[in-house]
Amino acid sequence: MTALEHPARRAEGPGRPPARVPFPVVDEVSRHCLQEEEPETVHIEVHLPGTPDRDRLRAAFTEALRRHPRILMREARGPWYRRRYEWELTEDPDVEVVTFPAPEPDALKRARERALAEAPPLTSSPPIRLEVVAAETAAADQGDGSGSGNGSGKGSGSGSVLFLTINHTALDGPACLRVLATAAELYGGKDNSPAAPPTRTPSTPSTPGKGAQEPPPTDVPSGWSPPARVAKGTPEPSPGNGMLVAELPVPRRPKGSPFTVNDQLMVATALMIAHWNREHGARPRPFRITMPVDDRPRDATMPIGNGTRLVEVPFGADELTREEWTPEATRDLLRRTSDRTRALKSLARPQLGHGATLLTAPVLPVTLRAAVTRGLRRAAAPWTSTTLLSNIGRVPYALDFGEAGRAHAVWFSAPARLPRGLTVTTASTAGRLHLALRWSKTLLSHGDGAHLRDLFEHYLHATEHTEPHETHEGPK
Repeated sequence: MTALEHPARRAEGPGRPPARVPFPVVDEVSRHCLQEEEPETVHIEVHLPGTPDRDRLRAAFTEALRRHPRILMREARGPWYRRRYEWELTEDPDVEVVTFPAPEPDALKRARERALAEAPPLTSSPPIRLEVVAAETAAADQGDGSGSGNGSGKGSGSGSVLFLTINHTALDGPACLRVLATAAELYGGKDNSPAAPPTRTPSTPSTPGKGAQEPPPTDVPSGWSPPARVAKGTPEPSPGNGMLVAELPVPRRPKGSPFTVNDQLMVATALMIAHWNREHGARPRPFRITMPVDDRPRDATMPIGNGTRLVEVPFGADELTREEWTPEATRDLLRRTSDRTRALKSLARPQLGHGATLLTAPVLPVTLRAAVTRGLRRAAAPWTSTTLLSNIGRVPYALDFGEAGRAHAVWFSAPARLPRGLTVTTASTAGRLHLALRWSKTLLSHGDGAHLRDLFEHYLHATEHTEPHETHEGPK
């Protein structure tokens, strides 16, 4: 039984109190380390060609919440000496979840800013909000740098954007997207069953069976050295996160390649940061990139909550130092990365590792565990991974809202607190890759984000051209 499937505890008899669920490990660690200046939010924006009816959307989304009751919850009150945080399940929302902000200039930009700066409170059920922004007001944001650059103006000037903001202490992006998919099915009346995930081409004649662990690669760099940090750019005076989104082509994989699009994204992320650090005079150091792995089903039985486990993909200091990446060198790096990600995905381990499981054991009061957790987090900061790459992959649902149409773009972004200070989140919809770069403003500026986007696009394109006879020019 996983933490997300923990049975609810409910008193019996008339007037019984709401059911309660102890915080799983991920939720508790996040709750201990909350910071007001950099809220732990996940943002999702879904672009539709039309505009859904207000009353029907509210009714469909509210019913979807009831069909996934694990999302209808709030943090239960308790004395300081309690040994667990608990979620209190509710039958109905405490607040109006779906809102339609009045049209205003830069509406999409302002909605993104709210998503980064204002987390839905944990004390109200559910800890999410859904804003519907008219695309007539969002259209002015397209391509201005704060909006969807690099040719992402598809559908601008009409339609709407469904803007979800999630308190990451309570649940993650894929879980909330599952709830939205249920709402789309209720609204549009059409089947919204998830598409089958793509398969990876085996690199060897035989592969381990389901549930088996692959042997670790022999060339994995040591994980004991503190990894590289993203070099400081031009910080902004205000605290919090900044974000930039872009729409790119889904990278082509050479025929018969053993690596996945996720491996190409991993390599592009590593080379992007290595190039950035080289430009800013940082000395070469090993990289570690955190990669969420989600093994949950995508149908209506999907457990709702924080359900991903985190693995760290290592890169040696000497693997990323070259300035010119030939097709042969890029292909070799992709092969090594593919071996590592495949082995890491097959490992059975707790979501945050065995240390976090011990740290959240209900032996001491939560207030004391919180102090210990924050102290250990500060002490372990030098060993925190370089960045996080969260690849949602192909959005498995049609997200068909009837007369409002199907989603033609879906963006996600993950929190970017220091010491990482930068996260990369990707998803693909309608044959396009939707990239979000999110950063801590104490580390980078919007101009820095635009340069990183250009580097990412360049190196992602380079992963498509890995045949020995091809040549590739360096970034301009």
